[in-house]
Amino acid sequence: MSNPSVEQVWEWLETIPDPEIPVISLIDLGIIRNVEWQGDTCVVAVTPTYSGCPATSMINMDIETKLRDCGLEKIELKQQLSPAWTTDWMSDKARDALEKYGIAPPQAAGGPKRCPRCGGDHLEKLSQFGSTPCKAQWRCQDCLEPFEYFKCI
Repeated sequence: MSNPSVEQVWEWLETIPDPEIPVISLIDLGIIRNVEWQGDTCVVAVTPTYSGCPATSMINMDIETKLRDCGLEKIELKQQLSPAWTTDWMSDKARDALEKYGIAPPQAAGGPKRCPRCGGDHLEKLSQFGSTPCKAQWRCQDCLEPFEYFKCI
């Protein structure tokens, strides 16, 4: 049996949600950097959002499980730390999905521009850290609802 195309593997990987934010895929998050065949081994390069990310082992397990479920037997996951992941690698689809989910997407500077719940622009930072180290806790002073902001990295 021949190997599936690299494009097919990317399509399979597109269906894997981020374990911390299930409305975005690992592809849209921008952490899967490369897919290639080395002989009969599928090699997937993954760049974690940061080197201490607690979801890294879950992400690797999800990738391996998905590819095995799709019939691949020889899989190698490579952790690629350089260049370091940046929020610039997130797709527009991921940014839109974050906002619809209630998390303000990363902005180039200065924090969120509007509340992902009501669209208000009177915002205050509550904490530099949210439910995960890559998010901060903010509150909208228009609707008074707290929300998370995905920090620029």
